Amino acid sequence: MSTNRFGVRTLAVVAVAGFAVLGTPTIASAHVSAQPAEFTQGGRATFAFRVPNERDNAGTTKIEVTLPQDTPLTSVRTKPLAGWKAEVVKGKLDKPVTVAGKEITEAYRTITWTAEPGVKIGVNEYQEFFVALGTLPEGKDKLELPTKQTYENGEVVDWAQSAGADGKEPEHPAPALKLAPKAAGADDHGHGTAPAANTAADTHEASATGSDSTARYLGGAGLAVGALGLGFGVGAILRSRRKA
Repeated sequence: MSTNRFGVRTLAVVAVAGFAVLGTPTIASAHVSAQPAEFTQGGRATFAFRVPNERDNAGTTKIEVTLPQDTPLTSVRTKPLAGWKAEVVKGKLDKPVTVAGKEITEAYRTITWTAEPGVKIGVNEYQEFFVALGTLPEGKDKLELPTKQTYENGEVVDWAQSAGADGKEPEHPAPALKLAPKAAGADDHGHGTAPAANTAADTHEASATGSDSTARYLGGAGLAVGALGLGFGVGAILRSRRKA
């Protein structure tokens, strides 16, 4: 009887642990990051700047992203977000640059999201700001997007540091996209992205696709951990019966 009771208790503990893993939301990092972050050179990218609030005494009210000028982007679109105003600034380049066979004389410089009165990213919260960017540079394996995070008390955290030669992550790393070389015969949409959005509805659909992929990944990881825990529980029951 005691062996059976032990087995039931073990299975109950395993089940609770499995449900806890599946039901707990996970933030991949404790800093501002790009999700997803892998695309193809010369293509386009639809992703989100994931911004967690790291202070226990103030909320985040402003996000400003600096876009590259040496490899300018020809298209920048933002997805509407309730309570936040998005502003994209464009300006002339010091020198013309050729992108995808075309001469570019002006480029997008910054993207800024500002919270409306009464809105903020609160304590223990995070927010995702979706964008669609193109054309991604060729010949570069990474595109860094320095980002400033402003809190309601006036504090500004500058996420702009590059990884060192040793590969270690700095204290305030800049959000970055990994750029893979284009495969022979591939189109220009980029890895993990949707075709360029021509309307707000298209942008919304492409953004939702990227978010769904992330959710599926997290769900799959939770199922794997749950299955592993169940295996350990069954093994413990069998060992207990053998000893009895």
